[in-house]
Amino acid sequence: MSQAALQTILDSLGGSVTVTDGKVQVTDEVKLRNRPIDLLANTAVFGTEAEKPLARWLIWEIARTLGIYPSTIHDFYMARGRDETPQDFTVPAMNLRTLTYDMARAVFRAAVSRDVGAMIFEIARSEIGYTDQRPSEYTSGVLAAAIKEGFRGPVFIQGDHFQVSAKRYAKDSEAELQAIRDLIDEAIAAGFFNIDVDTSTLVDLSKGTLDEQQALNYTISAEMTAYIRRSQPDGIEISVGGEIGEVGKANSTEPELRAYMDGYKRVLAEKGDNLTGLSKISVQTGTSHGGVVLPDGSIAMVKVDFDTLRRLSVVAREYGMAGAVQHGASTLPPEAFHKFAESTACEVHLATGFQNILFDHEHFPTDLRDEMYAYLDEHFAANRKPDQTDQQFYYKERKRALGPFKHELWGLPESLRGEFRAAWEDRFGFLFEELNVVNTREMVQKHVKVVEMPKKPEDFGATADEEDVSDLAD
Repeated sequence: MSQAALQTILDSLGGSVTVTDGKVQVTDEVKLRNRPIDLLANTAVFGTEAEKPLARWLIWEIARTLGIYPSTIHDFYMARGRDETPQDFTVPAMNLRTLTYDMARAVFRAAVSRDVGAMIFEIARSEIGYTDQRPSEYTSGVLAAAIKEGFRGPVFIQGDHFQVSAKRYAKDSEAELQAIRDLIDEAIAAGFFNIDVDTSTLVDLSKGTLDEQQALNYTISAEMTAYIRRSQPDGIEISVGGEIGEVGKANSTEPELRAYMDGYKRVLAEKGDNLTGLSKISVQTGTSHGGVVLPDGSIAMVKVDFDTLRRLSVVAREYGMAGAVQHGASTLPPEAFHKFAESTACEVHLATGFQNILFDHEHFPTDLRDEMYAYLDEHFAANRKPDQTDQQFYYKERKRALGPFKHELWGLPESLRGEFRAAWEDRFGFLFEELNVVNTREMVQKHVKVVEMPKKPEDFGATADEEDVSDLAD
């Protein structure tokens, strides 16, 4: 640890935080929540290589001191699977692709005012790549936002779509699986105590029976679950999710779910005695990631099969899970969201709609948007289909400019970022109400235990290798 770098960071906090013999103390929370935590969040992303791990460590320890702790939603979901909680709410899992600190602030502001505890922050394997956010950076942004907005209690951070690339698996299966293991290790070290293992890309519909079709899916899923159980910290039972159908493909069925779960349980039992299985299962019911873009740039209306979602949630609970999970829903019309809670889906994943609020905001700088689109023209022209309009191409690909332009986005004036936060807060508040997670903080805390997990600066240094994520889902 560089004492000089640490002292520089502490000086920027104006005495609101001290470190004595490696122990972090908050001496003035009110002062910290003003300008200092903003500076610390920025250092965690853009500091020097000596400063970034120190800033991330400070944020982790400050959060822990204040009663904010990354946790697993597993026990809460298991209680739901046992009918010990109501079934009429759906937990929003929110992918924050850019301006993570600002966007998470908007989430917590909406949550604190509505007493929301049942919510998840997540980032997919693909998003880690194109948004240039490694897990420890992502965790720091979320926790810093919780500190800023005065949130208290468990914070659920999730690895979304830790997905196996079918193409790379076919070329070198062990190398691809090792890449997933490496990412799991990095994510757990960063406080991702919720991980969705997505091996649905390995489903082979050419096979004659459902068991044969799902065999590779459930086998690799069980193997990854066993790996997670061996890697998880003491006292933490990581929430693991599985998936039976790729988003954007054919709708899932009850027999498929049963074939997957029966095979999964059988293989998991072979991996060790009394290994804990899945807490939820992702299914396909009619959506696609990001929505379907029409030639004029608008989003086509998508009909979600809520009856299928309800039936699959019932079957999932027969296996002890919390229910079924819906992906690719953020661009649905507003009147659709209350139906997720009515269908007893346990979780819904939301991403592109929040990104759209940023890009389509009336005050988003035109020159920056033009520069980002020019970058897409230069670097991703090969992704453009012959019949695509400009609107379709930019809508589909603009997420890939978020990482390369991260510094420019974070550097936008505070007054403008405040407008973005206000728009996001309105959206998150609406979703919390429609998904019926208002006043869930006490219910969450009843089932989620506090696990003290002090860390050291060196815990925030190592990362897995960067990789090509162009063929992975969000």
